[in-house]
Amino acid sequence: MTTLALRHARVRYGPLEALHGVTLAAPAPGLTVLLGRNGSGRTSVLRALAGTVPLSGGAVVWDGADITRVPAHERARRGLHLVPESRAVFGSLTVRENLDLAAPAATPALDAYPQLEALMPRRAGTLSGGEQRMLALARALLTRARVLLVDEPTQGMSPAVAARTYSLLAGLDACVVVAEQRLPPALRDRATAVSPVVVYELRRGEVVFSGEAAERA
Repeated sequence: MTTLALRHARVRYGPLEALHGVTLAAPAPGLTVLLGRNGSGRTSVLRALAGTVPLSGGAVVWDGADITRVPAHERARRGLHLVPESRAVFGSLTVRENLDLAAPAATPALDAYPQLEALMPRRAGTLSGGEQRMLALARALLTRARVLLVDEPTQGMSPAVAARTYSLLAGLDACVVVAEQRLPPALRDRATAVSPVVVYELRRGEVVFSGEAAERA
């Protein structure tokens, strides 16, 4: 069943229209990848789904209900978690404090990213870009979100950690939507997966391709 969808969605930033009637659907459980260069509209899609930018036209549908007018904080309360590309962690807090805000027990986060254990006393703002992405995703995993939206999840990560990250995201019992500039290598071999990876490619605010990862590769 489709968990989260945009229907003919339009988003404007002042006089500029970033999305020109985008329609897409993200199944659950499953992984959906939004591909596109900077300015393609992929981040605007995530923000529209999360409710952090309003639609100027069209609708957002979750579990068959129109949530276009449901505010972002209410979507979050219902189980939607957005991990933005930047400012995804609290830089003035330690790694441990960041994790404590998400859940009282950090064990699942450390199982996902063992590298974080040695960084627990460090302030998040002093971490490298890849380490901050690990922390942001570890916090997201602790929330056990029904819908997880992530903008460039593996930015700054080593290839091995990036591959592990996509394995984790693809294995979640949730609707997972990620935005990337290119199709990650870790997803090109998932043609035989139980839940195939769905891909939408955007260009200048419009969908120019939709299908499975194996077709796009």
